[in-house]
Amino acid sequence: MDNSYLVGRQPILNRLEEVVAYELLFRSSRSLSSAFVSDATMASANVMINILSNFGINDVLGSHRGFINVEVDLLMSDSIDILPAEMIGLELLENIKITPDVVERCRMLKAKGCLLALDDHEYSQEYEVLYDGLIDVVKFDVIKTPLEHLYEMTTRFKKYPVKMLAEKVDSRAVYLRSRGMGFELFQGYFFARPSLIQKRRLEDSAGILFELMRKLNDDSSIDSIEETFRKSPALTYKLLLLVNSVATGMREKIRTVRHALTIVGLGQLKKWAQLAIFAADYSRALDNPNVDMAAVRAALMERLALLHPHLSRISTSSEQAFMVGILSILKDFYGIPMSEIVSGLNLSEDIQIALVEKSGSLGELLRLTEMLEQLELTAAAELISQIGLSLQDVLACQKIAFKWREAFV
Repeated sequence: MDNSYLVGRQPILNRLEEVVAYELLFRSSRSLSSAFVSDATMASANVMINILSNFGINDVLGSHRGFINVEVDLLMSDSIDILPAEMIGLELLENIKITPDVVERCRMLKAKGCLLALDDHEYSQEYEVLYDGLIDVVKFDVIKTPLEHLYEMTTRFKKYPVKMLAEKVDSRAVYLRSRGMGFELFQGYFFARPSLIQKRRLEDSAGILFELMRKLNDDSSIDSIEETFRKSPALTYKLLLLVNSVATGMREKIRTVRHALTIVGLGQLKKWAQLAIFAADYSRALDNPNVDMAAVRAALMERLALLHPHLSRISTSSEQAFMVGILSILKDFYGIPMSEIVSGLNLSEDIQIALVEKSGSLGELLRLTEMLEQLELTAAAELISQIGLSLQDVLACQKIAFKWREAFV
């Protein structure tokens, strides 16, 4: 029996558009067409706990909390007590009937420090006993719910000690409208798909630039300097632009970050960093959902390339995959087409077609990572099979990618 699982992770943001939590979705190879928690039997509860334990909650969530959907069987199961209350929130699905036993179970979980949320909720007197002190977050589907009904419900909930979360936020207009209605938390493809985000352009945190300056001044190894660039999508992009500035007319195409560093030279790089440090944005760039996505995407593609039937035979493929992952986000940061970004950089053909057409082996991996980000787990499983990978491979690579991103917070 195949006991492999795919893990989907969608960010939950605050009013400053900073990541504060994630919703987790698990899907098994035995039930790829539906969410893994659909029947919520005792067996499902045990398997969910096993996959969380095996995957590593800290690696998946870092410093944030994770929310998991639960039906009544899972909610009432003693096995759920194994989950760390300080890291996990439970989303009570809308089909749960409010009984005295359910209320008492919520009191027990709340006393242990667990956050409780009502998923896809509509106001009901039946839930009054939960609203006042037991429920922390109420999630509203802001697309499906009629606007006049949404206004009515948000007005009702302002008297309760709960945070309102707008889910299915799929455009800036919906996001701004939700903010105006009093929502404090937000979730949806508007944030998970960075092409829909129009906000301040990405800058490097001061910490990354100071780290680079320190390493350059200490004559650190090329390996150490390369690792600093790998932490920052914007820094990598600026490095490629710098290459074009100092190596005009260069015939050789850029293949990796290390290749670009070699072309620029550490002397030129040190001068450039001294200027860049003064232009740094000191905001918390790592809380930007797109930076979060870029870091995980690049690290995941890097690991998958080492296992890809074709790419694994090419010595630089993992570095190329990492670069594709980083650059694939930048069109949305800078608001210009990918073809225009690529035309301004002297990239190898494999990287160009992966970014612009999402074709070739690197493009294949890019499509796979995007499916995982958008929780299209059934389509992702099909592509994994077509590529010749296994679900175990992807699970292991996801774990490394999540952990790597958290390592430089």
